[in-house]
Amino acid sequence: MGASKGIGFATAKAFLCEGCKVAITARHKAELLEAADGLSEYGEVYAAVVDATDDQGVYRFAEEVCKKWRYIDCWINNVGTTGSKAGAEYTVSEIRFITDTCFTSAVIGCQAAFRCMKGRGGVIVNVSSLAARCPSAGRSTLYGPLKAAIVNLTTTMAGEYCADGIRVVCVMPGFTLTPLVKRNIPADELEYNSRGTLLRRLADPMEIARPIVFLASDAASYMTATAVEVSGGRAVTLNPSFAYDRKEKQGYVDRL
Repeated sequence: MGASKGIGFATAKAFLCEGCKVAITARHKAELLEAADGLSEYGEVYAAVVDATDDQGVYRFAEEVCKKWRYIDCWINNVGTTGSKAGAEYTVSEIRFITDTCFTSAVIGCQAAFRCMKGRGGVIVNVSSLAARCPSAGRSTLYGPLKAAIVNLTTTMAGEYCADGIRVVCVMPGFTLTPLVKRNIPADELEYNSRGTLLRRLADPMEIARPIVFLASDAASYMTATAVEVSGGRAVTLNPSFAYDRKEKQGYVDRL
């Protein structure tokens, strides 16, 4: 779910490069068709316009894919929005919008996947965020709490679906250079986030996609009810510049 750009697009490409058939969705038809056209050079792609918050639309999509390819091995819930508020407080409609987009969509997606995987097995991957561990106040006040709910949902659904051979896992991406981030985040803020990351850079979408492919593979067959953070070491130490400062000082001494 959600693969017309960014992490979703990269993930679809990564699976195609592994020889998989991929079904993608998005709300906007033009963006979806453009993505499908670009991905088709890597393998077989099926695309459908779906609103991830529309339960019946999601269930129909899952049924269509099952009819087309007989089964679904892996389902990825990759839908979200930072949910900015217009004023100092959220309105009820704003709360409902971000909750439906970030959380309700994942619940619906898990249920749709279960309908197709029940009795056969499979893997559900929920895409959460570093914000689940390290929330952001202000512009995306509700984003972190709802992404934390995705981590909890992952564990809950893993407990409900395990008897049917279904693994449910989660990926928590850090700051990633998606088209949306490039368009909406100022350069100075991107630099600030980079300096707070041990690897001193933001992620390329494919660096999030590859761990998703791993979690869906047999190499991760004993992993379920777990969340894997892929953040480059963001906000994990109080002094993320320590090693860089030390290296710079040592280089100065060496030059002397």
